[in-house]
Amino acid sequence: MNKVKKLFKSSVRVIKDCCLENGAIVAANPTKSYYPSRAKHYFYVWPRDASYVCISADLIGIKGIQEKFFEWCLKRAEGFTDEGLFFEKYYVNGLKALFRFQPDQTGTVLFAVWHHYRKNLRKAMKFEELIVRAANGLCNKWDKDHFTIVTNDVWEERLAFPDLKENFTYSLAACIRGLESANQIIHEQRWLEVANQMRKVLRKHFIGGFFVRSHGLLTDKRIDSSVLGLVYPFEILKADDSRMLLTVKKIEETLLVNGGLHRYEHDDYDGWMYEGFHRRKGSGAWPILNFWLSIYYSILGNEEKARKYFYWVLDRVEEYIPEQIFENEIQVSVSPLAWSHAMFLVAAKFLKLV
Repeated sequence: MNKVKKLFKSSVRVIKDCCLENGAIVAANPTKSYYPSRAKHYFYVWPRDASYVCISADLIGIKGIQEKFFEWCLKRAEGFTDEGLFFEKYYVNGLKALFRFQPDQTGTVLFAVWHHYRKNLRKAMKFEELIVRAANGLCNKWDKDHFTIVTNDVWEERLAFPDLKENFTYSLAACIRGLESANQIIHEQRWLEVANQMRKVLRKHFIGGFFVRSHGLLTDKRIDSSVLGLVYPFEILKADDSRMLLTVKKIEETLLVNGGLHRYEHDDYDGWMYEGFHRRKGSGAWPILNFWLSIYYSILGNEEKARKYFYWVLDRVEEYIPEQIFENEIQVSVSPLAWSHAMFLVAAKFLKLV
């Protein structure tokens, strides 16, 4: 419990350190003395990461950062006013740092707005323009069963192409819930119709006894831990849905290494770069994924497993939670990562530890 209290305190500090004056929420703040000198530079805004930070802040009572971030999204994110979409990542002043389209980023921002105002959705109308533009932006790039532009997955590792009618499982979940969340605030039949089309497509992603990474005319049948998002936070399926039970069993069988959960099969990304190229000498376990699995088991009602995956991380960190945990002292990860601390707070909340 002392470790939980210590990490709760440091998590609040890390989150506040990553929330900048102009509303931007960066993935990590390398200007702080606690940031390792050898770690990769992460002073960027990923709308997805920032949305998870906002969700965790909602749950533990951190106030003031959410609306500032929503304002940043609306007024600073380059291209949003024109396209209603969020792209891979941004500099803190709002300019695009990378231009690839990740549909889950837009869906997650919509969900974060709903989550912040879920107890009184009328207050969300303060961000009516953000909601309408983002929901329409997703719908404008969707054609019955696929996006009409090339999309990038949650890990920024793979592209899906319109001619293959290919969709990423996690991305669809984020967009479905984002559009449905928008509709709960401002009723718009088109948003519901697109969300229902996406749900119909998503059902086809359950292949061979688990939800695959992506599906289309060509299918990536590897297992990916991000499909946990189908249960939390997006609630597309119940935790005890037979398809999720089988999928989580497959995740545990395939992606757990000595108790730490990895992203997907054959992942080699370790976060290091050399002259602009990723070194790719083998991935570590990702704390956000252990916490994600802990959250899943908390929802399922299996506290023993929820604690097991939660404390696996706590046994390997002190004050700060990195992006990855390696089994050697050579590979150095970004630390602390705001998303890691956000997922710690969510998992701890589900376990009633905070």
